Amino acid sequence: MTNLDAVTAWVQSYRVAWESNDPHDVGGLFADDAAYFTEPFARPWFGRDEIVAKWLERGDGRGDGRGDTTFEWHPLIVTEDLAIIEARTAYREPPQTFSNMWVLRLDNSGQARQFTEWWMEHPKR
Repeated sequence: MTNLDAVTAWVQSYRVAWESNDPHDVGGLFADDAAYFTEPFARPWFGRDEIVAKWLERGDGRGDGRGDTTFEWHPLIVTEDLAIIEARTAYREPPQTFSNMWVLRLDNSGQARQFTEWWMEHPKR
């Protein structure tokens, strides 16, 4: 079941996992049989084990050497079935900013059973 409190807790845990790249933190976000959609037309990552492995392969986060970031988010829609979230991530070094659109479906334990993450880099000034 999805509600604003559950979504907020999940996003906070996502930020921890993103900064740590710790397999336990990442795995805790997702149900055993979750699906993670990373881009249009790409095959999603299926199951917690594949999601953790692909997440760590991608290696994005504080541990990637890109320095401090700011992260802001707000829900656009939260229903019993899903949340649609808009977010912004800005890296200091090198300076890069990304807009993110997430579609999140949580199970009753607060883990994602389906997550869609699409991000777009802002043009350089």
